[in-house]
Amino acid sequence: MIQFHPVTAETKAVFDKYIKGSRIRNCDMAFANIYCWQETYRSEWAEADGFLIVRYRINGGRLTAYMQPVRAGGSEDFTRLIPLLESDAASLGQPLRITGLTSEAAALLRQAYPEKFVFADNRSAADYIYAAADLRNLTGRKYQPKRNHLNRFNDLYDYSYEPLTADMKDECMALEREWCRHHENCDDSSITAERRAMQRGFDKFDELGLTGGAIRIGGRIAAFTYGSPVNDDTFVIHIEKADTAYEGIFPAINRLFACRIPERYEYINREEDMGVEGLRRSKMSYHPVMLQSKITAAVLDREEREIKRLWTDVFGDDETFVDNFLINCRPHVRSFLHYEEGELASMLHVVPLRSGNGMRIAYIYAVATDPRHRRKGFATALMHMAMDSVRRTFDAAALIPSGDEVKRFYGQFGFEETGTRIEFDTDFDFGSGDADRNTAMICRLDDTRTLSQDDGRLRLEDTATTLPEL
Repeated sequence: MIQFHPVTAETKAVFDKYIKGSRIRNCDMAFANIYCWQETYRSEWAEADGFLIVRYRINGGRLTAYMQPVRAGGSEDFTRLIPLLESDAASLGQPLRITGLTSEAAALLRQAYPEKFVFADNRSAADYIYAAADLRNLTGRKYQPKRNHLNRFNDLYDYSYEPLTADMKDECMALEREWCRHHENCDDSSITAERRAMQRGFDKFDELGLTGGAIRIGGRIAAFTYGSPVNDDTFVIHIEKADTAYEGIFPAINRLFACRIPERYEYINREEDMGVEGLRRSKMSYHPVMLQSKITAAVLDREEREIKRLWTDVFGDDETFVDNFLINCRPHVRSFLHYEEGELASMLHVVPLRSGNGMRIAYIYAVATDPRHRRKGFATALMHMAMDSVRRTFDAAALIPSGDEVKRFYGQFGFEETGTRIEFDTDFDFGSGDADRNTAMICRLDDTRTLSQDDGRLRLEDTATTLPEL
């Protein structure tokens, strides 16, 4: 049995022993991140058979996962720990799930256990890793737009730069609140969690080994950033906030701090984009030298194996597609299932999404019944259960019918043909596979609001961390 311990500021010495000399560049394994986000992920740590193991709750929910175990300065082959990890997961009543795997570690796991795991890679979770020299110098034609922004900033503003300290917490949190007031969904759980993480970071700033910088304009802090090393060659930027009323301020704080990160760090990790389109464009504009994949390996539980069997039998999708849904999407999805004689006979899934104007949309997805059990009312019963639950939480429900013959079926639950084409701003493609056929049926649950539509289109976004559970 693995003996796990709570993460405290003093735990940093243990992490340093294992990670500093490793090849791990994953921002999630930077100790400051683990400590600061502990209230959300409830992380714990343990030492076993020469490895450091981190166990946490996915998005703070009931599902448990383990980060890739790390051996001090050694290889990435942790496969001998699998029986121990699987036993620990079983003690929690869950199958084993390992996240943050490098491609090398995933290959070793596939080789050691060729039939045991399914794998999925989430592009939104990939870390953007840059050559530190590139961010300091911004040389070459590809960085000309950044230099233009910096020149504009230097011409417009009389500013000063200073090292960030814990004493500047109140000023920085005031800037964060000001930033929040100018953005929609400021009270989302993800933003609230980030605010708590920042507060924990400032409260233990020196103990966590954090360093940062701030820009002052007119005597007040207009931008600040901080980060910490994850290993001997990579420094991670954890937080970067700025008042966008000042033109070019983000490129300015980015470069000013990069110039002060010790030169022994060859790489700068600016973390993931979380699937946010604007953030992705911004991070790509700095030309990363690598995107650090974070692969998830999972042992499917009985329910997930049954979903996969029925899915492939009815829809004919390949295993990679279904595995991606089960690993990356299902932790945020509510599944409604009906069994007959121990086998899954019918299923549907409710995916929490959000429209462009912030309306909460329940997307009904992957409705399927085993051919042996059709015309028995199983799908109808599941739809009644799902819609009863949806009405308590969402503003509208939407789906893409697979053909004309099922439109009457969904019509009895209040879904109407709209001619609206759904566009998914999500990592996983919930559509039909043909964008021109993604025409929605919609059930309006809140008649006081209008869906965000532009020329007959409805844009839906991920909201896994912002909507309450059904």
